[in-house]
Amino acid sequence: MSLCDGLLPPLLIVLTMIPVIQASNRTTSLPSAATLAGCQRSCGNLTIDYPFGIGSSHCFRQPDFELICNNTTQPPRLLFKNGTTEIIGSRSTAYLDVVFSNSISMKSNVSVYNMSWDAPGKSFTLLYAELNITGCDFDIYQVLDQSGNVPAKLCNVTCPNRGITEDIARQDCNGTGCCSIDVSIHAQTFQLMFIRHGKGAVELDAQSNQSSLWNTINVTTVDADISWRILDQPTCASTFDNRTNYACISEHSKCTDGYFTQAHGYICSCDGGYQGNPYILDGCLRDREVTGRFFCNLENENCTRKCGTIDIPYPFGLEEGCSARKLFQLNCTDMLSSSLQLKDNYHVKYIKVNEGLVGIEDTSYFKQDMYRMHVTKEPELYIGSGQSASVQWAVANLTCQEAWQNKSGYACVSINSTCLPVDSTDSYIGYRCQCMPGFEGNPYIQDGCQDIDECIIAANCTEVCHNTIGSYHCLPCPDQTQYDTTTKQCNPAKRQNLILGIVIGLSCGFGILLASVITFAFIRRWKNNIQKQLRRKHFRKNQGLLLEQLISSDENASDNTKIFSLDELEKATNNFDPTRILGHGGHGMVYKGILSDQRVVAIKRSKHIEEGEISQFINEVAILSQINHRNIVKLFGCCLETEVPLLVYDFIPNGSLFGILHSGSNNGFSLSWDDCLRIAVEAAGALYYLHSAASVSVFHRDVKSSNILLDANYTAKVSDFGASRLVPIDQTHVVTNVQGTFGYLDPEYYHTGQLNEKSDVYSFGVVLVELLLRREPIFTRVSGSKQNLSNYFLWELKVKPITEIVAAQVREEATDEEIESVASLAQMCLRLRSEDRPTMKQVEMNLQFLRTKRLNSCPDAPDKAEEMQPLLCTRSEASCASLAINLGDNYNPESQSSHKCYSLEQEFSSSVGLPR
Repeated sequence: MSLCDGLLPPLLIVLTMIPVIQASNRTTSLPSAATLAGCQRSCGNLTIDYPFGIGSSHCFRQPDFELICNNTTQPPRLLFKNGTTEIIGSRSTAYLDVVFSNSISMKSNVSVYNMSWDAPGKSFTLLYAELNITGCDFDIYQVLDQSGNVPAKLCNVTCPNRGITEDIARQDCNGTGCCSIDVSIHAQTFQLMFIRHGKGAVELDAQSNQSSLWNTINVTTVDADISWRILDQPTCASTFDNRTNYACISEHSKCTDGYFTQAHGYICSCDGGYQGNPYILDGCLRDREVTGRFFCNLENENCTRKCGTIDIPYPFGLEEGCSARKLFQLNCTDMLSSSLQLKDNYHVKYIKVNEGLVGIEDTSYFKQDMYRMHVTKEPELYIGSGQSASVQWAVANLTCQEAWQNKSGYACVSINSTCLPVDSTDSYIGYRCQCMPGFEGNPYIQDGCQDIDECIIAANCTEVCHNTIGSYHCLPCPDQTQYDTTTKQCNPAKRQNLILGIVIGLSCGFGILLASVITFAFIRRWKNNIQKQLRRKHFRKNQGLLLEQLISSDENASDNTKIFSLDELEKATNNFDPTRILGHGGHGMVYKGILSDQRVVAIKRSKHIEEGEISQFINEVAILSQINHRNIVKLFGCCLETEVPLLVYDFIPNGSLFGILHSGSNNGFSLSWDDCLRIAVEAAGALYYLHSAASVSVFHRDVKSSNILLDANYTAKVSDFGASRLVPIDQTHVVTNVQGTFGYLDPEYYHTGQLNEKSDVYSFGVVLVELLLRREPIFTRVSGSKQNLSNYFLWELKVKPITEIVAAQVREEATDEEIESVASLAQMCLRLRSEDRPTMKQVEMNLQFLRTKRLNSCPDAPDKAEEMQPLLCTRSEASCASLAINLGDNYNPESQSSHKCYSLEQEFSSSVGLPR
């Protein structure tokens, strides 16, 4: 066995970790490799890493993390201490794959049965479970509260034909003898209730000897995930105040708050460039200490180097021991179709080892913006963008200087290779190898970079070419000879009649010119015809006839919507000149254009659209074109003569709210508190219009400050409906693929996939927090860790007054009452349960009331505000009066000046019953 073979064991599933620190009244030695040397670190094929452990109390951090290895089974089973929940693997740093089961014997005179699963400790939460339930003739309910009074029916199980066994019923699990359920609960207790029908009780005695299906309810796990975290402190921020039990004790480790939780613990991880266990001393190590041994001069004859037509060069490989590290091990799923996979969700199209590129297509359900392929105990060495792209990769998370110092692990083993850094837009990734100029091949194997014969391929010699190692040079021909480019040789020079040569040359040149002009004209006409046919084909494919029919049948649509030709838009954008690009969005690219009637427009080219969605797209264009609201970007029309239709919008010149809020002092302009209130009112009104006032409800699905544009007068314009969904007015929600922007994404929508109008309310709540705190939705703390703005805001509200959290400019310009009112409104918008959030109508009314109250109380407001004041006062009084009528409150218009009109919180709690 070679050194490399011994250093490439199968990568075991790793359970993530947490350290033993100091107890409240006593001090225990900090965990390290030495103190944990005698602890059992494996069970079957599973590796157990601290803070989890088996046996003595010093082998695990606290009782929650004590495990049991049942060696009486084959293979051995790894269990929590309660013995009911089995661990089968780990997907990431804070998630475990588990299974559990239960068997309930049924009795003839009993109709109701219960089953519950409790987390093995307070540190654990059940996130998701897919269960198979076998039995006969009963309904299955999930108990949604601790009292058990609010059950939700999940499915029902009917009795199968006689002779059907439990194993046969479980194969299909379609409701006959077996039912499959999926639950996403994020709780520490999970309860099910089973209610039998009359038939099952009658059949029990008759069929009890046939199969356990007739007298037993069996619950088995198909898939289940639980999360865990450290509960010594509620958040990472609080650990800085009390370092007594801080878990991240390794040097080069960092703390991260629990995701989608507020004040519910934290987890630890190693800093970039380090791998290992952050919960033990010296647990986070540099990549060279972990992977330096993998880079060997490996060219194993038994290694497969092709998957169909795709070459698989080292350091990549298929079989165990044929790749430099686990992150480069691929799977050839079909040799005939050249189906090559990197992990489960990434299809590999090609590998260019000298350029450091891998062609990857993301086939996962949730598309990733940035490729971060994760393998346990391996660094992140892939960096790319998009769903299909050429992804860069590095061989190790080291600098070239660090790699060179460790000669035994230096990857560039070819003598004619060199080291290059690999960087991403936000961090250093590592290094890769490349053949030196004049050489080609594989720099990762000995003698892999071979000399290129430039004289054969593409030398630019007008004389005799002479190849050298790594280069070439040109030699002149001897006297009385000339170089022949056809034969690439020096031939004797021939005297020719100069005049005859000139005449022949001119004649040939004129003939060639004439033929070229005729050919060019013919080809141009032919291409124009082909182009026209292609445009007509795209027009028909994109349902242009259907849209024309919709426009002709709707007077409003014909007035507001136009079907543009591609020639018009090419002329408006100077053939889509790159200098006209306004920006790149998540759904396409936007150009600035000037139409023939001198209107300035924004033209959006989407990336792609599924063929089955064309009819829906046309219907959306027809409906969106009828939306006429001063605070929504106007859709002028579309062009259907391209493969992917183009959309034409009104041009908004002053950029986005995000750009102004977070550009600092770079642009020399900042929004006043009055501007912020006005923009918030306008944006909320636009969203309320989309939800409730349009002919069809529109859920925006991507509300964020970068999608709130500002026109020449800094009036808010809600934009980018690329992710929006149209919903019939009688529906409250739709089930759809999760789309949106992290930092603004509704947690409930993220977990359930159910989109409703309250998802936009959550995102708008994040925008309100941006206006108050002037921080980005995902910002970097002083410690260097990433922080979710909404989680930060909600936590800080519990421990500090709101006036200490908001930005300095807001504190200077706004009153304490205004700050508290907007913060309370944002806090209600950010509630985790959608039914607890207000509607956009309530949000808009409260913001409008607050702004009107501010204008009425500011006699020195600008002229524009004074002109608006009578109207706004009228609106405010009418609003208060209307609310008073609907809510039964006493209303006095004259009491506004003395601040006796009910508070924002009162208005919210009262307006819950208002119609949408």
